[in-house]
Amino acid sequence: MYKIKYYVTALFFVFATMASAQEQEVKEKAAPHGNVNKFKQMYEEFATPNTYRSASGAPGPDYYQQQADYKMDVTLDDKNAKLFGEETITYTNNSPDDLDYLWVQLDQNVRTKNTKSNLRNPSGAPLASTMENFTGSYVKESFDGGFNIEFVKAANGAALPYTINQTMMRIDLPQTLKSKAQVSFSIKWNYNIPDHTTDRARSGYEYFPEDGNRAYVIAQFFPRMAVYNDVEGWQNHQFWGSGEFALPFGNYEVNITVPADHILDGTGELQNMKDVFSKDMMTRYEAAKKSYDKPVVIVTQAEVEKAEKGFSDKTKTWKLKAENVRDFAFASSRKFIWDMQAVKLGNRDVMAISMYPKEGNPLWEEFSTKAVVQSLITYSNHTFDYPYPKAISVHAKNQGMEYPMICWNYGRPEKDGTYSDRVKYGMISVIIHEVGHNFFPMIVNSDERQWGWMDEGLDTFMQYLTEQDFGKNFPEAIAPNETYPSRRGEPSKIVNYMSGDQNYIAPIMSNPENVYQLGNNAYGKPATALNILRETVMGRELFDHAFKTYANRWKFKHPTPEDFFRTMEDASAVDLDWFWRGWFYTTNVVDIGVGNVKKYIVTDKPTQKMKDMMTARNQNINDLPALVYLAEEGTEDYDEKLKGKLPSEISKPLKEFMMDNMTATERAAVKEPKFFYEVTFTKPGGIPMPLIVEYSYADGTKENITYPPEIWRMNDKEVTRMLSLQKELVGVEIDPKAETADIDTTNNSWPKKQENSDFDQFKNSNRN
Repeated sequence: MYKIKYYVTALFFVFATMASAQEQEVKEKAAPHGNVNKFKQMYEEFATPNTYRSASGAPGPDYYQQQADYKMDVTLDDKNAKLFGEETITYTNNSPDDLDYLWVQLDQNVRTKNTKSNLRNPSGAPLASTMENFTGSYVKESFDGGFNIEFVKAANGAALPYTINQTMMRIDLPQTLKSKAQVSFSIKWNYNIPDHTTDRARSGYEYFPEDGNRAYVIAQFFPRMAVYNDVEGWQNHQFWGSGEFALPFGNYEVNITVPADHILDGTGELQNMKDVFSKDMMTRYEAAKKSYDKPVVIVTQAEVEKAEKGFSDKTKTWKLKAENVRDFAFASSRKFIWDMQAVKLGNRDVMAISMYPKEGNPLWEEFSTKAVVQSLITYSNHTFDYPYPKAISVHAKNQGMEYPMICWNYGRPEKDGTYSDRVKYGMISVIIHEVGHNFFPMIVNSDERQWGWMDEGLDTFMQYLTEQDFGKNFPEAIAPNETYPSRRGEPSKIVNYMSGDQNYIAPIMSNPENVYQLGNNAYGKPATALNILRETVMGRELFDHAFKTYANRWKFKHPTPEDFFRTMEDASAVDLDWFWRGWFYTTNVVDIGVGNVKKYIVTDKPTQKMKDMMTARNQNINDLPALVYLAEEGTEDYDEKLKGKLPSEISKPLKEFMMDNMTATERAAVKEPKFFYEVTFTKPGGIPMPLIVEYSYADGTKENITYPPEIWRMNDKEVTRMLSLQKELVGVEIDPKAETADIDTTNNSWPKKQENSDFDQFKNSNRN
């Protein structure tokens, strides 16, 4: 025991002396500074927890949210493409605050003739322009599509004063709305419905000149309550076009009057099915409720083609009722083919539904409802069982937009029915994405107006998982022996963006109106970050549990980014502040490489470096006990003849130490290393990441080791690892499977691979 203590004490003295010298060197060179460590906690970035939102990321004991219930009568004027409506809103003030006024969103006002949304962006003379863009910018008169407010009245019929500020309307209450109290008022309005194919409006109609019909996808069609919450009071940021919506939950009763030959579906459950369905439709619907393997067509293409030729002057009113939803939307046309399939989720059946004109076939009848089914299953597996009675995919040209229980999706074959893989995969992906929005943000109700990534990024991440499941479960849609070709989610596919011009990149934690590349910023980068978090940083088990915890904590509630960040750490015991800071709060990049590799031999003779250090400390080398030394290749102490020999064969004191201090059993279990290397890893990029290394050996074998990201906590620029091996090291490669979004692979290997090698071509091809 004494000998062990003696050797340990001696070695501690040597290495402590060396560390002290290095520390002194750092102190002499570094200027005073605050805590710039990338692993420090995010107390500066995060708000202080309170009784509304806890430090764990869960709702606090005093968490509240407002409720807005709607009773609405709407008429669709197909001949004039105009919508008329009247609603009664019952608003419940669950906050601890008394309110003197209410804010209502008028999102259609972004389309008024005098809208400021067209004036806020700079513009210049284009070198060339498509016919569509040129006429839209310089020839066509602006469309007048804003709300015409006919009245705002209190429950007793008295007019309520209101002020319209662009897309927001303030209603001044005659009496203060006390905490826990309720108020009802009514609004009557109308507006001109836009052609959504001309400028990518989020809702409107598509006109089909071949038969003179319109297909309507209608949303943001009614004055909607803004959110009031504990974070900022009224969320009354203007709607400029990119930032989407922040809405309270409520219950809806909506009566929609349309031409009698229209097919209509929307948010909620149909209350008068027998009044609007034919006998054949009822029979088919009953069959669809029991069909779990394929869709049942409720309205056939032959029936649609017949309906397209007539324009009924009569009307039908479709009555829909929805509970605990944050919004309402519907689709209506005589052109819609309609199919449905039951999906078993837990102990409930949900209807997966598609509505599409004949122009969508054969693509839509083959894949739309399948995509809805897979979305409901995969998203439910990773979050919670889908709670609503149905999910509808509606075909609409150039659209991709989501609402509770219903969404619009693009993807149209050529007129002869043929379509490319790009069109097919684009359609399937957008359906998965938009149906998935039922979970984020329709149920986990984040503020899209301010934090676009919280719905788009989380949804795109889940879209990636669903696409991969779709490829496995519907192999007929995928080329043989291939996986689903997801556009986003894989780390290599965000590299071009992250390595681009920093003048045109904003942090993920930016308002969607203020970013340069919304698709990459709000969709691609956060989805990639979560995929890396799941596959590389946390592991699937920890990530999936934490992600599901977040979804269940905040379903039917209003989470903030911090609630997500805190929950992911709280439910996993993984400190992720470094990850959130690097990926979400900065535009830093990932770039990790191999600096150099030093080879050593074991010797029992003091090396010159050791002698020099002892001399510099005014210490005598002869005062040290017998030690084992490492001599670096290229120095005068390095003896090639000792390479590959057992240390105990070289050092007599080491052999004696092992004989005296180890039992025979312990000695038999020892595997002495023959080769020693010091590998330096560099980090030119700003984001700390796990250090994924593949070591290659002379016997042709490989070994993969992942060092945790904390390896960078003491030195953000470079770190070293000492390797003691039984096999000769011949190669070191960083991130061999492209798991970290490393923007520069030219520094990823030792020996350095030649440029334009097959390896580099393969790695770089993954960036596209």
